[in-house]
Parts: sequence; C-alpha cells; structure tokens
Amino acid sequence: MNFIPQKVVMIHLASAQPEASMALAYCLHRNTPTHHFTISLMLSHGQVVRLIFGLKLRELRQERGFTPAELAKVCDVSVSYLNEIEKGKKYPKADKILSLSKALEVSYDQLVSLTLPRRLEPISELLQSDLLKEFPLEMFGLDPLRIVELIANAPAKMNAFISTLFEIARNYEMRQEHFFLAALRSFQEMHDNYFEELEQDVRTFSVEHGLAAPAPLDRRRLEQVLTEKYGYTLDRTGLSDYAHLGRLRSVFQPKSKRLLLRPGLSGAQEGFVLGREVAFNYAGLKERPYVNASFPVHSFEEVLNNFKASYFAGALLMEEETLVRDLTGFFNAKKWEPALLLDLLARYDVSPEMFMQRITNLLPRHFGIQSLFFLRFDQANSAADYKLTKELHLSRLHNPHGNELHEHYCRRWISLRLLAELRQQPAAEAPSFTLGAQRSRYPNGDEYLCLTLARAGTATEPAVSVTVGLLCDENLRQKVRFLDDPAIVVKDVNETCERCTIPDCEVRAAAPLEVERRQRQQELQAAVAALVNEV
Repeated sequence: MNFIPQKVVMIHLASAQPEASMALAYCLHRNTPTHHFTISLMLSHGQVVRLIFGLKLRELRQERGFTPAELAKVCDVSVSYLNEIEKGKKYPKADKILSLSKALEVSYDQLVSLTLPRRLEPISELLQSDLLKEFPLEMFGLDPLRIVELIANAPAKMNAFISTLFEIARNYEMRQEHFFLAALRSFQEMHDNYFEELEQDVRTFSVEHGLAAPAPLDRRRLEQVLTEKYGYTLDRTGLSDYAHLGRLRSVFQPKSKRLLLRPGLSGAQEGFVLGREVAFNYAGLKERPYVNASFPVHSFEEVLNNFKASYFAGALLMEEETLVRDLTGFFNAKKWEPALLLDLLARYDVSPEMFMQRITNLLPRHFGIQSLFFLRFDQANSAADYKLTKELHLSRLHNPHGNELHEHYCRRWISLRLLAELRQQPAAEAPSFTLGAQRSRYPNGDEYLCLTLARAGTATEPAVSVTVGLLCDENLRQKVRFLDDPAIVVKDVNETCERCTIPDCEVRAAAPLEVERRQRQQELQAAVAALVNEV
C-alpha cells in the first residue's frame, strides 16, 4: 500500500534546520496558496537565476584555486559584492560577467547558463522546478530568503540532503499527491486542526442567510443560495447516464454552473456536497476540484481549497457552539453509552466520517484534548488489504500511523476488528454502521481511548471505518467520565503483525518477521562483541 512517511522525514529535517525543515520536506513536487491564509510564491525566476549563477561561480572559483579576495581583485569588484553574487543576492552586469568568465577560463555562455555541475544536479532540478517557485513557505511562517541562504552557504551538504529526500520518496513509493496531502496534514497539525477564520465565515454566512436554526440544517436553504445567489443549476439525474464514472457523488461543470448529483444520495451526503459548493463560492476559492472523489490533483492550492471547503461544510452542518454543548453531555455520561453518540449522528443528519472529522476540530480548542488522532481505513472487499486512506495526528505522531509499507496492520485495532466482525454477519442482518469503543495499549506504554464507526456490506462490497483516538492521560480522565467503564474493551495492540511480540495472537495475519530479524541481529551483534573482547 502507498502511504506518506512525512513524519519520519520531518524528524530528520527538524534536527537539521528547523525553520527550513517544513519547506524542504515538501520540496519534491508542486504547491501553491489562497484566501484567509496569506501565502506568496517562494522564489521568483530572477531569484532562481541569481542563485544558480552564484552556486556556479563559487564552484568554479574553488576549482580554479581562487580565494574570494583574489578573484575580486582580478575582476575589479569588492569582496563583499562578490560574496553577495555567490549567495544569489546580486546578479552582475554583462561587463562583470565577462571579466569573471575570463578569470575563470570559461565562456560567457557557460557561466550564465542554468546548468550546474553534475554533483549539484539535484539542487539545479529543485531550483528550476515549479515546486520551489510555488511552494507556500510563508504559510508555514518561513522566510524564502533564509532557504536561499541555506542552499548558497552549503551547496554540497544541501545537495546530499535533497538527494536523500528524493531517495526516501522513491523507496516509499511516494507520488505528487502524497506530498500535497502531507503538507496539508502538517498545516492542520500546526493549527490543532481548528481554523477560527473558517469558523467565523460559517457564523457570518449563517446569520446572513438565516440558518441559525436547530439541527439538522435545512438543505433546501443551501440549494436556494446556490441557485439564486450563485447561478447554479442542480441536476439530480444526469450522473446516472455515466455508469463508467463509478459512484461519483457529484460533478460540477464550471462553464454552465451545473452541479450533477448522483441519484440516491443520502441527506447527509447531499448536504455535504451542497455545503462545499457554497464554500467554494462564498470564500472565493477559485482553484478547486470538480468532483468529490480523490483524483490526481494539480497544485497544493487545489488541495488546500478543497480542505477549506470541506471544513466549511462540516462546520455549517454541525454548528460549533451547539456541538460543543452536545459533546459535553456525551462525555459527562457516567457509563459508555453508544446510543448517545448515535443520537448525535441522527440529530445532525451527517455521516460518521463527517462527524468524527468535525470533533477533531473542536476537541483541542474546547476540551483541551490536544493529543489525538483520526484514522480512516478502507477495504475494497473481504479479501482485499486494509488501506489507511486518511490520518491526522495532533501534538505528536501517535500509534497507529501509516508507516509500514507491505506489512499487515494490527488486527486488534478496533478500526479493523469492527470491519471483520461486520463482514462475518449475514448481509440481511448487518446494520448500516456500527459504533464501538476500545482502550488500546501499546508496548511503549501509550494507551488510547478509540471511538470507531464502521460500515461494511457484502463480501464483494467496500467497507470503511473511521476512528478518533484520544491519549489516556489525566486530562482525558477529567473530561471523559466513562473512561474507566468496564464495558469498554481493553486490548494490547501493536502496529503491524510483522513487528508484534504478542504471543499466540488470535487474529495474527502474518508472522513476526521484523521481530525475528531484530532478534537475529542482536544475537549476531552480541556474538561479534564477545569475539572482539575475547582475551
């Protein structure tokens, strides 16, 4: 399965240059910006040209054995001016370039070309890529000039570093959209997945259009806004003519402003689609996807705008203040009562995934529960692998997370356990979805309260589960009164079967190969050490 090991990359980056780490981790493909979060382009074409010229000049000067003072004297420039050229801050005039080319014994054209020596090719490719010109560094609070200085001051080291990132990307089968989604997740994590600007937009929109009514939100009002204010035409039958498109919920045709909705959408599904369309228009999000499914994306701006529109829709369907009050009541229950959570789903008329994602916005801000994760698992059919298709980690990298390529996720996770249990039920008796709670204990001592909503069809149909995991600490114990309810299953879990030391696991899907490999390595190291120290 494909996944995004961005946390592994980020750990190494943070230890190198903290302010540059976020940017360089994603400097392997393309990105851009929009709306409330102020973003600007990272490097202009002129900056790239100056930086490449400076890198090449320094390389040639060192190859020829010139000190900065010696070359400056030969070319009749000051040492400080030459230093600024080599750092990419200045670009010399034609007569100075000619003097430099003669002193370095290269042609004028060779000096001004954008080709760097072979050993610096990764930097050259990076500098000339669309990514570096478009990546939204300022969204992460980074100074573009600082990145330029890092590259200019230690080009060989930066070259090795960048090459390493590319190699990691290849080894972990990372694609362009992986980097976009990794950048988005890091952005969410930086803000505890709560965005006051979007929440305020929702409040303003609701007041303007008289939507401050008890849940569930009247979807007809959203349709009215789209048709009357934004000139939309809604077509609830057109998609049925395109069977080859699979089960797309919606397609927007921008030229005609026609929104095609798949027949048979639930009220929750249609409400979310309409809410996203309202957000794209109300917030002025121009670059956007035109379908609801995950297709190859073209820019980071598109990914970011899609996230904002989805956030807006969720906040619109589940109003902040009301949901906080309802969650407080749920957490204050003395016993684990899943019916209370199911009642909230019915009251807001939203899907399990929408609900679980929404509470990750509110738990850090309103309950002080900042160490949490969100996971979505998909399984195409009963014989297929489980795929971790969405994940979010606030405060730190929690277990479980998508970091095992070609291994088997622990079947003791409630996310997978509920899917397996649903698969075993007769199709006629299986509920539309089921809700479960589990306290998962990991070998490192961490324990999480995991709340999971799962849905599964027949053996040939897809299944999905969504989980919110909350770190069991004193703060959670104070906020969640039912945490110690004996009705909540407690299980020892691990990350993958290959890395698991639990003996005689009843649901093991693979042998503990990684554990055995580490044990053999330790035995070998012990034998070597004994041999080395033998008298």
